[in-house]
Amino acid sequence: MLSKTPVLVVVLAAMMIVGCQKSTEKTASPAKAAAAETGFTKLFNGKDLTGWETSGGAKWVVEKGLLIGTQGENNAPGDLFSAAGFKDFEAIVTYRTEWPCNSGVWFRYQEPNKAYQADILEYTNPEAYSGTLYCPGKLFLAINADKALVNRDGWNTIKIRAERDHLQIWFNTRQVADVYDTTTDSGKLGFQVHPGAEFGPMKIVVREVLVKEL
Repeated sequence: MLSKTPVLVVVLAAMMIVGCQKSTEKTASPAKAAAAETGFTKLFNGKDLTGWETSGGAKWVVEKGLLIGTQGENNAPGDLFSAAGFKDFEAIVTYRTEWPCNSGVWFRYQEPNKAYQADILEYTNPEAYSGTLYCPGKLFLAINADKALVNRDGWNTIKIRAERDHLQIWFNTRQVADVYDTTTDSGKLGFQVHPGAEFGPMKIVVREVLVKEL
């Protein structure tokens, strides 16, 4: 007659595995629920340019899940815009660059002279770094003067909040802009590739674009 001990061990092991699976599910579920409750949606799907429109001569491609923008022939500039427009919203963009670089995250973009941009640049006069709030015709509405906030070789995060005439920007979790302006109250999100041979090697690489309407 075979011993009952091995059978008991197998049954106990099976019960432990099932218990662990249930425990894992219980701990994972609240996290998934919390993520869903944030209300953010992915504007970049990580596969292609669906939901985006190009403008100008810059090159925009998707490679290995990343959105990449570079100058076109003869250092041609260009922009990439969301097909959808946004009024009051929060947006989170995770990106890195290859320097020298002059780029930025357009928001509430209606036309070249009616838009805002969270800059990605190194400016000398006045001294300004990525996260600076730019408005065509008004130059800088708010300046990030702390270059130590910028990870020149790795990933950075820009968070933009626009609600009515109140504009706020956080760069790598530090708030760098908090202003009121009425230049434009709605428009598209997007990215810029600036012209000029001095920025020739530049590359803007975007990993994630999240947006939540307010």
